[in-house]
Amino acid sequence: MAPLESARRRPGHRTHRVTVLLVTLLAGIVVLPGVAVAAPGSQLNAADMTLLNGVRLAGLWEMPAGQMAAEKGQSPKVREIGAEIARQHGVLDQLVVDAANKLGATLPTDPTSEQKGWLTEMQEAEGAQFDQIFVTRLRVAHGKIYPVIGAVRASTRDATVRKLADEANRFVNDHMAMLESTGLVRWQQLPPAALPPAQSDSLIAAARAGAAGPSAGVSTTVVWAVFLLALGTGGFATHRMLRRS
Repeated sequence: MAPLESARRRPGHRTHRVTVLLVTLLAGIVVLPGVAVAAPGSQLNAADMTLLNGVRLAGLWEMPAGQMAAEKGQSPKVREIGAEIARQHGVLDQLVVDAANKLGATLPTDPTSEQKGWLTEMQEAEGAQFDQIFVTRLRVAHGKIYPVIGAVRASTRDATVRKLADEANRFVNDHMAMLESTGLVRWQQLPPAALPPAQSDSLIAAARAGAAGPSAGVSTTVVWAVFLLALGTGGFATHRMLRRS
């Protein structure tokens, strides 16, 4: 009797296992989209975070740099511009912090070691040399982040990131114009354009491809390539500029 009873139980046991498996799969299908929506930072990609981190890092070193220029700049123009850039970066920094809080993203709290080195360089400089270093460092830094802002603005799917890109673009554009008004920008020694036409075409194609389907990997790769190219060319050109000064 025992073998017969065991055989009778097997179909029901298999049915129970299949039922449990189906319920588990259905629960996964229903729950997973809800989790993605509920997690604030889940929609951000590497390009979005590059913008958030870049804007935050800019404020962390350019605010003290501007304050330093307001206090020790030789030229009245440099002192005025330094104070205004520091003030505006305070506003922009609050905007990026608010955006990160809304998106559930974590931002840097300290400048990079390279940025700290720039601040030390400014602290040790005096007079006309300080003015030149201040304008050169900030103008090159703004030139690096400028194409990143445009690239992310063109391809991001997040409304908060788009809004931040618009706001950051206005500030960066104003800061470049202010720095250029000092007459200390050495145009012939600025880094070459970080976004040549070929890359621009690729970015537009990637953005269109992203709009047509769920994958955003191509546009993210292009943005990172632009950002790394800007960092490399910008750092090398700045080093040459300051050595000549």
